Amino acid sequence: MSVSPQVTVVGECVADIFAAPRGVDRSGLALRMQSGGGPANTAVGLARLGTPTRLLARLSGDLFGRTIRAHLLSSGVDLSGAVAAEEPSTLAVADIGPDGQAAYTFHATATADWQWTEAELAAVGTGRSACVHAGSLALALAPGAPAVEDFLARARAHATVSIDPNVRTALVDTDVYRRRLPHWCALADILRLSEDDLRTLRPGVPPAAACDDFDRAGARLVVITRGADGVTISLDGRRADVPGVPVDVVDTVGAGDSFTAGLLHRLGAQGLLGGRLAAATLDAVADACRYAVRVAALTCAVPGPNPPWARQVDAMTDGAVGGMAGGMVGEAAGDAVPPAVR
Repeated sequence: MSVSPQVTVVGECVADIFAAPRGVDRSGLALRMQSGGGPANTAVGLARLGTPTRLLARLSGDLFGRTIRAHLLSSGVDLSGAVAAEEPSTLAVADIGPDGQAAYTFHATATADWQWTEAELAAVGTGRSACVHAGSLALALAPGAPAVEDFLARARAHATVSIDPNVRTALVDTDVYRRRLPHWCALADILRLSEDDLRTLRPGVPPAAACDDFDRAGARLVVITRGADGVTISLDGRRADVPGVPVDVVDTVGAGDSFTAGLLHRLGAQGLLGGRLAAATLDAVADACRYAVRVAALTCAVPGPNPPWARQVDAMTDGAVGGMAGGMVGEAAGDAVPPAVR
């Protein structure tokens, strides 16, 4: 494997709010905040795995924004292209169910993450990045979403483009996603969706048929993550499956973002990023997905969006993570690994 090339991630940084372990007591509900947002989680995951990573984000100067900035820097993310935003941070209140899945309530009106302008993105550019990754709410919410799409279109001149829709119907109408998806496929070399995303965007359509549609629309590599059942890969219409890794699930917050980080890191190490994936083979992509599954499984084994560091992934055996099977790839945000396990 070669050294992974630089990846630029563009998108939101969200303050994820969780009920603290003690829950409700006589003094009320105790809350804790972790740094999140799908693109920010992916940037943290990439940096911890050893990929040089730039995050283009609009970071508020409020308490949440300052906390998020410190978290990103401590994980090795390059914030030289981040915008110091005057607007407040976006908040997402997570309600974790018995199965470890999170339901979110968003506080996102007129917050920093959605206010991208053409001038802001043109000023930072893509630098020397071999890949540009975007998605989630910054690619779907006005007024900044068109500027992000145009940024990706310009990036295609020299970089592989990766998109994760990370569907959030609590904030964006389903029809908006469905209308924009063909354009995102035309922009993307890599399209990753969760099984839940696919059910929302293409209800009743079998995954194989959906992959064919996405391929015809322009996405050469489509990856559908299917929780404990693993991953379905489609490269130019040729398909393969990669099994999940058994894991005792604490929660699935940030696991899908960690999967994307693992996938891009491994593809970069294989020398496949930097264009239209011309040298990619199904075997090489399956290898990258096997690595990404391990990254996601380790994320599920700890609370919150906590992507592993490279040595944790390297030390992982082929067996279960933390015991018996539970889940694999989920969705959402990020917190720092305690110093003892860095």
